[in-house]
Amino acid sequence: MVKRRSWLGLAIALSLLPTLAQAQSSVVVFAAASMKNALDEIAATWAKDRGKPAPKISYAASSALAKQMEQGAPADLFISADLDWMNYVEGKNLIRNGTRFNLLGNKIVVIAPRDSSTTTLAITGADLTKALAGGKLAMGNVAAVPAGKYGKAALEKLGAWNAVKDSIAQADNVRAALILVARGEAPLGVVYSTDAAAEPNVKIVATFPADSHPAIIYPAALTRESKNADAKAFLDFLRSAKARTAFEKQGFTVLAKSNSST
Repeated sequence: MVKRRSWLGLAIALSLLPTLAQAQSSVVVFAAASMKNALDEIAATWAKDRGKPAPKISYAASSALAKQMEQGAPADLFISADLDWMNYVEGKNLIRNGTRFNLLGNKIVVIAPRDSSTTTLAITGADLTKALAGGKLAMGNVAAVPAGKYGKAALEKLGAWNAVKDSIAQADNVRAALILVARGEAPLGVVYSTDAAAEPNVKIVATFPADSHPAIIYPAALTRESKNADAKAFLDFLRSAKARTAFEKQGFTVLAKSNSST
């Protein structure tokens, strides 16, 4: 009986080898949480077109991903939702020289639950306070998460921060802030316009002026330690016409010049 179980275990292990090998050969991407819908589509298209394993994508706040990279987490590509965290990992010598470029732009907006009585909103302290009605304003962590940093900067510029700073529900990433509003757990939230477009249970009630915060730029780059031969091919594909279509469908502004060879 023991011998039979040993052979059975060996057979199962051997049957898993192709799956394990495929997983190990996948490109590993660390990407800002706000990119999920578009990047999932692009990764699936790339895998189908190239006959390659689909990239394994880890979505989180850019701050969290940068810290994971600093602690040795393996990744082939990093796409940040702001310049600061890409500068951070580049300063730690974690990015491959000559591969960094600005990929996308975005906008930040104020959202409310779809069935909220709030339809349009002026971004002033008095109007926000009235619309919150004692509830919380959901945002990414204002000290680390890019969407939270952009949102705080905009609220400060517009003179509304002091009125709402004690009513902020700070989330680990922008998609977590989006969920709080979508579930009705917060009456308002500050997210990217692309997040609002991806969630049917929220609506945009205000858009921040572009000059109220630093330009929203998503840079992308290969990591210095990447050994995957397909990593650069996938990075190049992010500048393809197919990728552009997917990004624009989700509401991103594509900053990178199209690469006609991909």
